[in-house]
Amino acid sequence: MYLLAMAVFFFTQRSLLYFPSHTYTALADAHANGAFQEISVRTPDGIDLKAWYAPATSKACTIIFFHGNADNLITAAQVGDPYIAAGYGFMVAEYRGYSGLHGKPTEAGLYTDARSYLRDLNARGVDSKHIVLFGHSLGTGVAVQMASEFHVGGVMLLAPYLSIPKMARADFPFFPSGYLALDRFDNEKKIKSIHAPLLIVNGSADQVIPPSHGRDLYSLANEPKEFHSLPGRGHNDAFDEFAPISLDWMNKLCTGK
Repeated sequence: MYLLAMAVFFFTQRSLLYFPSHTYTALADAHANGAFQEISVRTPDGIDLKAWYAPATSKACTIIFFHGNADNLITAAQVGDPYIAAGYGFMVAEYRGYSGLHGKPTEAGLYTDARSYLRDLNARGVDSKHIVLFGHSLGTGVAVQMASEFHVGGVMLLAPYLSIPKMARADFPFFPSGYLALDRFDNEKKIKSIHAPLLIVNGSADQVIPPSHGRDLYSLANEPKEFHSLPGRGHNDAFDEFAPISLDWMNKLCTGK
């Protein structure tokens, strides 16, 4: 029975990690910020993606937002409002399998999607040094991987984790889940390879990802780096307090246009 349960865990683990919405909503019907435009991006493996993109108006930097495992274009677009109002560019990067897009989400697939969005921004004239990667929850793993591949201007991580295996060991201690994890998103290992300015923020009351993960990542990261703990904030209610902290941090990085 134990081996059977472990086999079920192994073969269904991606359904425990990813919670995609399968419904596509057009930007015109989403009541999103009017600055957004919908763009299409094709990945090297033939997946047609959609992102919502608001070009920068008065600041040099553009943010690419990689959302959490249960979000979608509509919910993630709301995060962009304070940055767009401040003059920054903002791209909501959607993953394969989410918001009605084709494909199934995997670690390798999400990395392929993210690379495609960065290259699309480069093709639109946004230099990598003017791109700030912003990851929340699951998306912090995507942001960290991209920061290890591209020479970006900065990285912002809200509610990051050390790795999926370490999360799995805590959530499923009765299985050797750390060894069984197909998708690993090993932020702990990769954070040392990032040399761009780094901002890490946790809610002190996060019950999904232990706040200690953010502090541990911060201790491993290279300078320049900054860390904030938001008292009383949980996993999904930290954006309002994160926005002014991150805007102040970004204003030190990005000036002019």
